[in-house]
Amino acid sequence: MRKARSLLAAGLACLVLPFAAPAADASTPVTKKLGYTCPFPLIGLQKLDVEIKASFEVPSAPGGTFTTSDLAVTVTVPDKSTRGLALVGAASIEGTASAGVTLANGALTLPLALPLTVAKTAVPSSGAFTTRATGSVPPVRLPNAGKTTLTIGDFSTRLTPKKADGSFTGLGSFTSDCTLDAGQDPVLLSFDLGGTQQYSYGVTGSTTLRALGATAPVTGSFTGFSPAFDRTRAEFKVFGFVPGTADLVFSPDGPQTGELSGDGFVAHAKLALALPQVTLFGLPVADAGCRASAPIPVDLKTGSGFVLASGGPVSGEYAIPPLTGCGAFTAYLSSLFQSDSNTFAVTLTAR
Repeated sequence: MRKARSLLAAGLACLVLPFAAPAADASTPVTKKLGYTCPFPLIGLQKLDVEIKASFEVPSAPGGTFTTSDLAVTVTVPDKSTRGLALVGAASIEGTASAGVTLANGALTLPLALPLTVAKTAVPSSGAFTTRATGSVPPVRLPNAGKTTLTIGDFSTRLTPKKADGSFTGLGSFTSDCTLDAGQDPVLLSFDLGGTQQYSYGVTGSTTLRALGATAPVTGSFTGFSPAFDRTRAEFKVFGFVPGTADLVFSPDGPQTGELSGDGFVAHAKLALALPQVTLFGLPVADAGCRASAPIPVDLKTGSGFVLASGGPVSGEYAIPPLTGCGAFTAYLSSLFQSDSNTFAVTLTAR
C-alpha cells in the first residue's frame, strides 16, 4: 500500500502548472513545453512534462494593461503513476495548484503566485493519461516603457485522488513542490513596450523647510518623471532673530521612475541636495561642498485638476538627512536643517 501511495502521488503531482497574466492590444497565442521535477514519497523524484497554452494581449504603451486568456495547463500522467492510483482504488483525481510567475516591466519586478484549479479527471486502470488545470488571472497594469517579460518558475500542487463513490483513498490529499528543470528557457513571453508621449512642463511653486521654518521658491522643469529644479534660496532666522540664508540645489540622483495614474502620475524622485552657500549674519558658515549625506527620496504626486496635456498641481513630502562636507560647522548646520515633513508644492505648466 505504501508503494501504491507513492506511485499515486507521483502521478497526481504532475497535474498542474502555473501561469500568468494581464491587458490590451493584439492577441498573441503562446504554447510552451517545460520539464519539472517533483518529489514524492518512496519513489523519490519524478520528472514531468507540462504544456502551457495561453493568449496574451499586450498594451501598445506604458500605462496599459496586459491580459491573459484561454489559459490551459496540460500534464501527461505516466503509466507508472496510473498503476499507483489504481492500487489505492482511485477512480479520479482533482485539486489545486499555486504557480510562481515573475512579471518584469522596466524597473518593475512583480512576483505572482497564481492559483489554479485541477479539473476532476477520470483515472484509467493503466496507461498514461492527461490532466488539465485552469485559472483566472486578473489584468496587470504595465507602467514602464522598455523590455517586458513573463517568466515561469516553480509550482506547488495539492491533489486528492478519490474512489468511484467519491470517498477518499488511503492516500488522502498530498502536496508536492515541483521545480523547473535546469537548462530550459523559462520565458513565456518577451516584448518591448513602447514609450509613452513624453510630456514636458515648466515648474513654479515652493518648498518648505520645516526645521528652519522657512519657505523657498521653486522653479525649473519637469520632463517625464524627472524633475530638474533651479538653484533657490531660503531665508530664515535662528533663535528668532539671527538672520540666515541657505542656497539650495535639488538635482536628480540616478534614474527617476514613476507611473501614470489616470490623467496624472506619481514620480518616484530621488534627489541630491547641495547647499553651496549658507550664511549667518551675512557671513558664510559652510564650505562649498556642503550637502545632504544621502539621496532624498520623494514621491511627487499630481493633485486634483491635473491634466497631462496642460499640467496642474504637484506635491510631495521629504526628509532631509544629516549634512556632510560643510566644514567646521557641519554638526551645527545639520541640527538646523535635518528634519522630516518638508514639502514641495508646485504647479506644472505644459510647454
